[in-house]
Amino acid sequence: MFAPLQNDNFLRACLRQATDYTPVWLMRQAGRYLPEYRASRAKAGSFMGLATSPDYATEVTLQPLERYPLDAAILFSDILTVPDAMGLGLSFALGEGPRFATPVRDEAAVAQLEVPDMEKLRYVFDAVTSIRKALNGRVPLIGFSGSPWTLACYMVEGAGSSDYRLVKTMLYQRPDLMHKMLAINADAVAAYLNAQIEAGAQAVMIFDSWGGVLADAAFQTFSLAYTQRVLNQLKRTHDGVTIPRLVFTKGGGLWLEQMAQLDCEVLGLDWTVNLGQARARVGARMALQGNLDPNVLFAQPAQIEKEVAAVLDSFGQPHADLYSSGPTHIFNLGHGISQHTPPESVEVLVRAVHAHSRRMRTGTPH
Repeated sequence: MFAPLQNDNFLRACLRQATDYTPVWLMRQAGRYLPEYRASRAKAGSFMGLATSPDYATEVTLQPLERYPLDAAILFSDILTVPDAMGLGLSFALGEGPRFATPVRDEAAVAQLEVPDMEKLRYVFDAVTSIRKALNGRVPLIGFSGSPWTLACYMVEGAGSSDYRLVKTMLYQRPDLMHKMLAINADAVAAYLNAQIEAGAQAVMIFDSWGGVLADAAFQTFSLAYTQRVLNQLKRTHDGVTIPRLVFTKGGGLWLEQMAQLDCEVLGLDWTVNLGQARARVGARMALQGNLDPNVLFAQPAQIEKEVAAVLDSFGQPHADLYSSGPTHIFNLGHGISQHTPPESVEVLVRAVHAHSRRMRTGTPH
């Protein structure tokens, strides 16, 4: 049904196999920093107009790949599609973040939650299949979801938050309600990601965007345990091919050793983490992904190149033996790309990653 893959470097790196250079893709690579994205969004009428149309979702997913030699595409969607399908009424105002019409703040609201009928998310799976066909084997396609905890933050707060007061109040006052919500979220996320895999996603990523706001013991109990509950249910292979699973926790650097126990192939890191130390702390179990500060992209080209080299050098010598697995790195930002980023800076970044990482493998001087 799908064309054979022409560039499998991202998937190889996920599976800790040697590559000729370090693959690179960017979180939010299809987004507002691209003028062509803004034009598509204007035509669609809204963010949700884009996200719920397989044709528009395909168009914007491919836009960064037309500009840059990226090594993976990521589904254009939103982390909040799952709670929207639970009936919470998701909307986006231009220039504002997401908002839910009916937040989940009491026992009665939690009692009404259930894993949604995946047919309500058919538009996402249709988009995955459409994008995969349109890619025509150029690069792999990554599917994704928010983590159970991150979804709960938005579901309880009703929008983004600066202090997470409402969701943490529930966590500490009524941990029973929080555990019930997180269990439902985890099972819903697992079903959602499995359906993306069946539709054509070649890797899946869990975004734990707000894991880092939790206190130490609370992170393990209310975030990490439910991320693992998702991973336990995910398909390991589809059509005889391994489907790598990636986990990214913003602010998760404190808990790397515990995150290294997750049953996944790739750990994403934000920009506060030293990659070389992370490589030593995580050990041989996982590939690492990250972790340039997105604001580096506002610097001059020479400075961007210097910072890219620093990230690659920080990870250290990449694995080169074609006959064994070993430490591998996927280059990315430490968080999503800023909407204010100059598009030409991304060109500098991607080319610098490929050039410097090739030099590291061949031993030629910088």
